[in-house]
Amino acid sequence: MRLLALISLINTAGTGLWMVASPLYLTRYAGLSITATGLALTATGLVCMVASAPMGYVADRLGAREVFVAGLVAQAIGTAMFVFVPNVWVYLLIGAPLALADAAQRAAKGAVIGGAVPPEDRVRARAYLRSVTNVGIAIGSALAGVVLAVDTRWAYAALILTDALTYLVAAALATRLERIPRHAHEPGAPRMVALRDRPFLAFVLLDGLLSVHFGLFEVGLPLWIAHRTDAPTWLIAVVYLTNTTAVVLLQVRAARGTEEPAGAARAARRAGLTLLIACGLYALSGHAHAWVTITLLIAGALTHVVGELWHSASGWGISFGLSPADKHGQYQGAYAIGMQLGQMLAPLVVTTLAVGWGDPGWLLLGVAFAAAGAAMPATVDRAMRNRPQLPTPREAIAAEG
Repeated sequence: MRLLALISLINTAGTGLWMVASPLYLTRYAGLSITATGLALTATGLVCMVASAPMGYVADRLGAREVFVAGLVAQAIGTAMFVFVPNVWVYLLIGAPLALADAAQRAAKGAVIGGAVPPEDRVRARAYLRSVTNVGIAIGSALAGVVLAVDTRWAYAALILTDALTYLVAAALATRLERIPRHAHEPGAPRMVALRDRPFLAFVLLDGLLSVHFGLFEVGLPLWIAHRTDAPTWLIAVVYLTNTTAVVLLQVRAARGTEEPAGAARAARRAGLTLLIACGLYALSGHAHAWVTITLLIAGALTHVVGELWHSASGWGISFGLSPADKHGQYQGAYAIGMQLGQMLAPLVVTTLAVGWGDPGWLLLGVAFAAAGAAMPATVDRAMRNRPQLPTPREAIAAEG
């Protein structure tokens, strides 16, 4: 866990660098228009989403650690090539394979956790890594601020190469992870089992619906504060800081009780209800004034982050609990599809409903969150019935001698 945490800290610090600076770099120095930037990011996001489960299958077949390392190295190479992007077509030529590498390392990382961490500790491991991830992104974002202040092409080039270097360092550290046994494909058996597992896909769909709340926080709420309330715009930064701090400090604690699928499903139900309450508080802030508006927005943000913590923990517990021991890669890849789909649709959904419609939109979003959470226990119970019990990865290693 210490090694995984160090890898995540280094990797996500680089992610924070690129995440903050990439829009300006692409539009000012890489020849992309604002519209082209949005379309290009959406296209690469689609590639990553579609490739998630297949890349997880590759990790199961070739070895999770090996695919994890290879994905990080490929991301280092692809990221460094962004220095030479002159237009949107070259960006896509680099970005599409980079998205494949991203899908591979994400699915493989889930398989590494599923294979190297005891079942009772997997959710706690995910929670701990998410806390570390927020710290890493915060560090990278702060460093990116220096580049934004300098705002020259060479400064952005240095940032991109630094991001590439973080992938290489993470890959070097990942070679020291425990080896996860490879799982050969049985002749005649279907290859993409996760995508044929309808109860599991029902969970993925519900989790994707709940994942829309990430876009609500990142896109909808800032626009709501700026355009539909009388709150000062600096409150947006306060809300972001509140969320990041809460995730770093409370994610591990919020994950307690979600180690088994049944407990995780109950956490998803609590998350849906909590997000409904948060949506109600946000809606009320549009009718308040002065300090009452600020109080409602902060109360909504605090309620929202509690729902976020429960939702994240529930997804980890359910996805690991429903995953056969020899298919963690493809199941973790399939699980990622829901969140990626939710985050992809979120900007359009939340701006149309919450910011555009106001109270009815907030109510519709909140009810959708609550309904998705309420459906989770029955969905998970159905998925658990008659699920085969396969040997654990440690038993597989022992069997190999």
